[in-house]
Amino acid sequence: MSFEIFRAAILAVRANALRSMLTTLGIIVGVASTIAVVSVVQGLSYSVSNQFQSLGSNALTIEAYTPLNERIQGKFSHLTHSDLALIRQRVEGISDVTPILVVPGSQGGGTRHRNAVSLATILGTNKNYINLDDWMPEQGRFILNQDDQTRRKVAVLGKKVVEDLELPEDPRGEFITIAGEWFKIIGVMEERGELLGFNQDDIIFIPYSAAGALIGHHRLPNLQIRLRVRDITALDSVRQKIERLLRTHRKLGRDQANDFKIQTSDQLLESFEKVTDTVTAVLGGIVAISLLVGGIGIMNIMLVSVTERTREIGINKALGATRNFILLQFLAEAVLLCLIGGLIGLGLGYGLGAAVAAVLPGFPPAQVPAWAIMLALGFSASVGIIFGIVPAAKAANLNPIDALRYE
Repeated sequence: MSFEIFRAAILAVRANALRSMLTTLGIIVGVASTIAVVSVVQGLSYSVSNQFQSLGSNALTIEAYTPLNERIQGKFSHLTHSDLALIRQRVEGISDVTPILVVPGSQGGGTRHRNAVSLATILGTNKNYINLDDWMPEQGRFILNQDDQTRRKVAVLGKKVVEDLELPEDPRGEFITIAGEWFKIIGVMEERGELLGFNQDDIIFIPYSAAGALIGHHRLPNLQIRLRVRDITALDSVRQKIERLLRTHRKLGRDQANDFKIQTSDQLLESFEKVTDTVTAVLGGIVAISLLVGGIGIMNIMLVSVTERTREIGINKALGATRNFILLQFLAEAVLLCLIGGLIGLGLGYGLGAAVAAVLPGFPPAQVPAWAIMLALGFSASVGIIFGIVPAAKAANLNPIDALRYE
């Protein structure tokens, strides 16, 4: 019986191939739109997740935090060199303590080499940065402890900076000026490419102490601190100790909220995934409305089909076809139409998502997770059942004698 129902549904769809294709357009558009949106957002999520995972689950990031109402008033919190020194001296069980000090790229006219200028991001840091960020030099070396201790004016460049400053292929030994100060190039980092329109290779690393000297004492530093906890089971206790130390050091009262954030790489990833999941749900929900529109279209066509095939239904019933057989035959036809539309939409959606990701600068390749495929096909089948049940019930309830008399 199941085979006959399925065969009858296929024959009915093939008999009206053009009408069947036009009927499924709403489903095709709905599924294609949903998959395109999901593939682009999930591709971005997958790429960013890989970068966060390179930090390791035992990494902590400490940065200043200013509530929105204070930022509107022009008040901003900052971590300072003394906060960094306090963590280094008073917190046990940590390693790879890495300060990251942002030097404004436009300061002193930017970075220059002869007549070429670059406004690359300039980060002051130490030798531990490459351990935490899993990013190695392709040429030369990275910053060493001796560079930081002696405030040596050396620089490690990203690939884009080498191009912008019109430096030779191997620029080691060349000199550039940063904020009016001469720096010797000692290395070039591996190429990372773009992410969200931001070129990750448009960056310059200099020793932390040299960055502090460039900023000077008249400006508050934009400092971030990263570190690793040696024993992952002690992660929470280390985090709590750092929080207590910083609150005491920064003279925060019991009723005052923290003016800093301490986050693990897992928390950073979780925050990002919450954003992408919300975006996926909202956009997916909007474009899924077209699936409902497609379902209404299928119901209308199926009602027309029932009317056209009234005599056929009467003959089937006269030959012994049961009410359930007629019901399942028309229901299977509606589900088959939706599934065909879902499969076509799935292919078109992935192609559209891949094309959009390729066109947008800095976007990673599109990714379609298995749950999105199952959801699209499952939703398509559900639409077929929901909107096909009324026409199928109408066909099943026809009186055989009245159906045979139908002109």
